[in-house]
Amino acid sequence: MTRQELIQAITKQETYLCVGLDSDIEKIPGHMRMQHDAQFEFNKQIIDSTLEHCVAYKINTAFYESQGSKGWESLEKTVNYIPSTHFTIADAKRGDIGNTATQYARAFFETMNFDSITVAPYMGADSVRPFLAYPGKWAIVLALTSNRGAEDFELLHTLSGPLYGRVLEKTAGWGTIENLMFVVGATQPAMLAEIRKNYPSHFFLVPGVGAQGGDLEKLSEAGLTEDGGLLVNASRAIIFASDGPDFARAARDRAKQYHREMQRYWDRQQSRF
Repeated sequence: MTRQELIQAITKQETYLCVGLDSDIEKIPGHMRMQHDAQFEFNKQIIDSTLEHCVAYKINTAFYESQGSKGWESLEKTVNYIPSTHFTIADAKRGDIGNTATQYARAFFETMNFDSITVAPYMGADSVRPFLAYPGKWAIVLALTSNRGAEDFELLHTLSGPLYGRVLEKTAGWGTIENLMFVVGATQPAMLAEIRKNYPSHFFLVPGVGAQGGDLEKLSEAGLTEDGGLLVNASRAIIFASDGPDFARAARDRAKQYHREMQRYWDRQQSRF
């Protein structure tokens, strides 16, 4: 999906919600687990019930890799089920160099046809550039995350400021606003606002809303642009809104709540441009 197609989807639906399919087999409702492919059947119902309220789906590959070959099959079936109208993210956090990165890019962009993949830039440009070689595909670089461990490295101060700032500055030059996004955690709205000042045109993938406590209004105020500029991810808060037979309806209702809230912030921000 190109940048313009993503912008059109956000503008049309007035939502920048990304639903995270962190489909932990241990948390899938009990009545689903006896099915042949419980993860896929669960995902299928979640997708069907939330499609009109979001513009993207983020599949955390760890929850599928842990199931071995069966999990990979569920992952492929899931990404193939998501319609092309919606942006797909492989939350795989790959970060190796040379021909290894090239093979990861082939796996997620050619074999599984994801629109994007999260990547860790610690090993430098040659660990990211293979993902930038595909037209219409995106590398989403980990910059400032929402977990507690962000303090261990990302927030370390260097002579030129916090380390995450150096990561943003350096990686921005490897790609363009057409193929490079940044992960910026929802629990850091003040820092998000500062990053937005420095990178006014890049899209940000913002995890941490819902179970991690990110404030949707504050991060929207800090990060929304005329083009949207944000994909705000909610995973557990939506897909596990209920652990009973009504899980799909509960997921739809929660996604709808986010959608309505985003519409308010979207309209507010658009009036300023």
